[in-house]
Amino acid sequence: MPRAVALGLPGPPRAGERMSRLLCCVQARPLGFLKPSSLTKVSSHFKTHQDSLPRLPVPPLQQTLDHYLKALQPIVSEEEWAQTKQLVEEFQSPGGVGERLQKGLERRARKTENWLSEWWLKTAYLQYRQPLVIYSSPVAHVGAGQGGGRASSPGTLPVEYLGGKPLCMNQYYQILSSCRVPGPKQDSVTNFSKIKKPPAHITVVHNYQFFELDVYHSDGTPLTSDQIFTQLEKIWNSSLQTNKEPVGILTSNHRNSWAKAYSTLIKDKVNRESVRSIQKSIFTVCLDAPMPRVSEDRYRHQVACQMLHGGGGKLNSGNRWFDKTLQFIVAEDGACGLIYEHAAAEGPPITTLVDHVIEFTKKPELVRSPMIPLPMPKKLRFNITPEIKSDIEKAKQNLSIMIQDLDITVFVFHHFGKDFPKSEKLSPDAFIQMALQLAYYRIYGQACATYESASLRMFHLGRTDTIRSASMDSLTFVKAMGDPNVTEHQKVELLRKAVQAHRAYTDLAICGKAFDRHLLGLKLQAIEDLVSMPDIFMDTSYAIAMHFNLSTSQVPAKTDCVMFFGPVVPDGYGVCYNPMESHINFSVSAYNSCAETNAVRLAHYLEQALLDMRALLQSHPRAKL
Repeated sequence: MPRAVALGLPGPPRAGERMSRLLCCVQARPLGFLKPSSLTKVSSHFKTHQDSLPRLPVPPLQQTLDHYLKALQPIVSEEEWAQTKQLVEEFQSPGGVGERLQKGLERRARKTENWLSEWWLKTAYLQYRQPLVIYSSPVAHVGAGQGGGRASSPGTLPVEYLGGKPLCMNQYYQILSSCRVPGPKQDSVTNFSKIKKPPAHITVVHNYQFFELDVYHSDGTPLTSDQIFTQLEKIWNSSLQTNKEPVGILTSNHRNSWAKAYSTLIKDKVNRESVRSIQKSIFTVCLDAPMPRVSEDRYRHQVACQMLHGGGGKLNSGNRWFDKTLQFIVAEDGACGLIYEHAAAEGPPITTLVDHVIEFTKKPELVRSPMIPLPMPKKLRFNITPEIKSDIEKAKQNLSIMIQDLDITVFVFHHFGKDFPKSEKLSPDAFIQMALQLAYYRIYGQACATYESASLRMFHLGRTDTIRSASMDSLTFVKAMGDPNVTEHQKVELLRKAVQAHRAYTDLAICGKAFDRHLLGLKLQAIEDLVSMPDIFMDTSYAIAMHFNLSTSQVPAKTDCVMFFGPVVPDGYGVCYNPMESHINFSVSAYNSCAETNAVRLAHYLEQALLDMRALLQSHPRAKL
């Protein structure tokens, strides 16, 4: 699902200083675009760490089916639930299809590094045919840090821990020098960081014109931020004309359409070499043209749109290569952020990278720039045939329709942050999730299938599983909030119980004991074994359970930022949040084509729910132990 990070919500500083600061993080390389001599050291450390991580378990079948039935209760009718219970019993009968598929999964787990990761990469990303823009790629709007940046010395990434347990660091090594490549039925991801001579250049795009900018000298030493700034000025001044075809907009189209256009584009040798340079580059930097001026209260919304999709064919959507894993975006007014292609990584490694960059740019640069002249960065040429021009026009039209349909709001909840739930001995994440459940129930009078991503990075090559935020405990609580017959004291108890139930399921999920990925594995195992699809997966309840009207993600960062992404279903919402100490950054998205959804309305109800939950707890202080 798409993610955009909006970093630093205050207004923009001057663009020039922001540009050099950002481009300096080019080299703030926490991640292994290292001198070749350092690579052997890094890879052996990395391999030792990775090999020590536990493998993702296949949960017991009974446990998964019990969790599944429990999760269905708040979101399906009693009749549907009874029908599903019967199908579940048939599925898990001794010697039945469930047992056979479970054994197949267990065999797969013994033979592979991670029984899920390759399947997940294919089904969630590479076989997904909708455009990357809005539907898949997350975005961040990076805010005000201080000062210009510089190059860091080579080193390995420090291992991250969660609850004292080491986490898989593989995603960090997939972010740089990698790119998605379109295919007719399935895309692929190519990573150039492990080749004998890793890339030493980034791609810079300005006014739809692409350039190859070397950020390392031939001896392997990095350019200083002054040198990078000089090179950026050369690029800027040599690409002031705005009459070029926005070839990058092709990457925003439906994946099958883009795959067809891609094969046409790269038939030409010049085009093929230019595309290859973009794909191999460490990352892309997009120097955007000015966006239309808007009032201050609309500014945050406009920046969100600029980072998420570029604003359309007439603005900055052609100033992108959406297949590129990592693209930094710098607006002429100084607003700045990034968009990333989701196949390679989840939000947390990206926000860790952002935190690193922001911290890095606050330190003074100690390296003096040598006075040697640097060559002009190489311009990447494209030969645009009438057929390619027609593909560009179609991509512009399709993107325009998608942009018109996107309903997004970004806001800061100023009343409290993590501090309040923590003072009540409640998990901040679970507290926010219960506020979302309350807001949704107050609008629609029912609960819905709710997705919150849980990290599986405790395991080798782990990606995510699903925390099911709608539970019988959450439904009982949200119903009680509007029931005059329930006392305030009882409401407090129900709130605490719902928060604790969410926290408990979160703990199960990060330990590999949730049911969603296991069910997916059983379904994919059935496809692989060429057996007929079990009834449990053809059931109405299964369709309801997988239709996530609320798709949510907590992406915490030290930087004052928020990510955003589009909904995963036509009648749903995408909600992302970063709880800071005394405020919470939120983004809410929906589609205008659905009459029932409205991002601003959900945001309003969410704010009210958070305030009502605080008032409830404050009116019944916990007894001091």
